[in-house]
Amino acid sequence: MKKEIICIVCPVGCTMEVTVEDGKLVQVTGNECKRGEKYAEQEAIAPKRTLATTVRVKNGILPLVPVKTDIPVPKGKMREITELVAQVEVEAPVKIGSIIIADVLGTGANIVATRNLPAREDSVAG
Repeated sequence: MKKEIICIVCPVGCTMEVTVEDGKLVQVTGNECKRGEKYAEQEAIAPKRTLATTVRVKNGILPLVPVKTDIPVPKGKMREITELVAQVEVEAPVKIGSIIIADVLGTGANIVATRNLPAREDSVAG
């Protein structure tokens, strides 16, 4: 099977043609560097992406906190992960880097907060 891939590793953006047979990389053409060849292999055989989305927050100054996966996850699991994250609600305050979901769907990736989100003043016991 031949597939055309545009490399995103560097600003050049090489258009590469990748040949895969029986789940293995056979040939890559069009890349100007070795990094492109490695990217093409991963993209053709087991593509991964970093997921960025939001999680609902209870008693926060905002209703949502931005989150992302701390490592790329299999592209084929993105929808399932997104559906799982959509069911989650956390309690404010939320600290940047806090793990919201550990090892999401057994991928080894954690869903982490990407900003601090304080609690509302009226929800803090005084």
